[in-house]
Amino acid sequence: MALSRRALLAQAAASATAVAAPSPAVGAGGEAAPTTTTTLRGTIPPGAPDFVYVPLDVPSGVRELRVSYRYDKPPTPPGTPGNALDIGLFDQRGTALGGRGFRGWSGGARSEFFLRADEATPGYLPGPLERGRWQIALGPYTVAPQGLPYEITVTFVHGAPAPAVPVAYPPERIPGRGRAWYRGDCHIHSVHSDGRRTPTEIIALARAAGLDFVNTSEHNTHSSHTAWSGAADSGLLVLTGEEITTRTGHVLAVGTDPGTFIDWRYRARDGRFARFARAVRRAGGLVVPAHPHATCIGCAWKFGLGEADAVEVWNGPWTADDEVSLASWDATLCGADGDRWLPALAHSDYHRDPDRIGGPHTVVLADDLSREAILAGLRGGRAYAAESSAVSVDFTAVTPRGAHAGIGEGLAVTGPDTEVLVRLSVTGAQGCDLRLVTDQGLALTVPAATALEWRTTPARTAYVRAEVRHPPQAPPLPGPPAALTNPIWLRP
Repeated sequence: MALSRRALLAQAAASATAVAAPSPAVGAGGEAAPTTTTTLRGTIPPGAPDFVYVPLDVPSGVRELRVSYRYDKPPTPPGTPGNALDIGLFDQRGTALGGRGFRGWSGGARSEFFLRADEATPGYLPGPLERGRWQIALGPYTVAPQGLPYEITVTFVHGAPAPAVPVAYPPERIPGRGRAWYRGDCHIHSVHSDGRRTPTEIIALARAAGLDFVNTSEHNTHSSHTAWSGAADSGLLVLTGEEITTRTGHVLAVGTDPGTFIDWRYRARDGRFARFARAVRRAGGLVVPAHPHATCIGCAWKFGLGEADAVEVWNGPWTADDEVSLASWDATLCGADGDRWLPALAHSDYHRDPDRIGGPHTVVLADDLSREAILAGLRGGRAYAAESSAVSVDFTAVTPRGAHAGIGEGLAVTGPDTEVLVRLSVTGAQGCDLRLVTDQGLALTVPAATALEWRTTPARTAYVRAEVRHPPQAPPLPGPPAALTNPIWLRP
């Protein structure tokens, strides 16, 4: 008989065994520090819950906590996923949803980590190591038919805790250009999750790419929020956030209050996402589903768009799933009226070379270079996507009486038959086709042009958006974009 999820959880956790042994270590002053090592072993069976919690009793007087783990990877038949095991940590405050006891998450990016009062491995939060029952959180991403045997080694370094380090966050406003178009990449990963670059290295890469702002978006942790405090010196605005990585889709929390953690331990079927989307907005951030049609396990967005503030339609180098994301997003516009619609954003999803920070990115019209102004521009859809900082787009609609609207705005007209002149010009996209798309589909293509003009009326066109495309690589499909805009709405 098949075991319930509750029974599988109990089986996996109860199978752990512990063995303690002393070993030497070095204290803060160079003296020998006593240590205690505990080994926890168990096996996670196929069909286990998404998260298995292994209890860890932390004694008093612990200066440093060190954890390492390994697991078996037996061969599997072709087409059958093998073992992949993520790891994180919760302290004595518990594992309840909301993350009060959350102390860090590294997923499958590293095999060991440590915590002290003054420092921790990237992905984890420094702070007190208080006595009590902690929980090592295991996430069996995939489990082989043979099961997933694991071994966790925990070392307690005993002694007086190091002094805590004051917390500092990046500023929410830096000198900008007043009301202007600002370039930013809201989906990047550093060493605080599964990226390979430090925040300092990413700052240099972002400035070299011509960006004005970035958003921290580590998988399931906010540990990096304190690591960017020096970014303002380089002229880069850093928004703090998270990539909430669930088993049924990933979503970006963009521009939340520094220090905000958003939980990820639920699936679409659990009906809990609305609670955490509200938590993102309470913290001042935007809810942005990421790569909604990606093909990796657990990556495609299954929660719907009812709680979204924007959607990522272009993620890294353009692929077929981005084309699907663009078409799906356009379909949402067809059912909107111009008052409540979902803006489209583009991000690099940078992890490591040859990924390219800012390739693509979002260009947003904002009143200044501040968290408040950038988020207002993104939320309002006053933005377009660009493959690099070399590409700039000017896209407007005007009436004979001088009414004017730009990207993401509504054009107020006197009647449904009012003539509207749409103008599109692009720099930095030589050899590309200029395309206009309306609620009825593709309206116009001008090959290899830098500017176009097109006339329509609100009776014929509810909205118009622009695409700048490279030459087709597999006709009749269009080529990859150099730029994509949010729509201009025609409002009789």
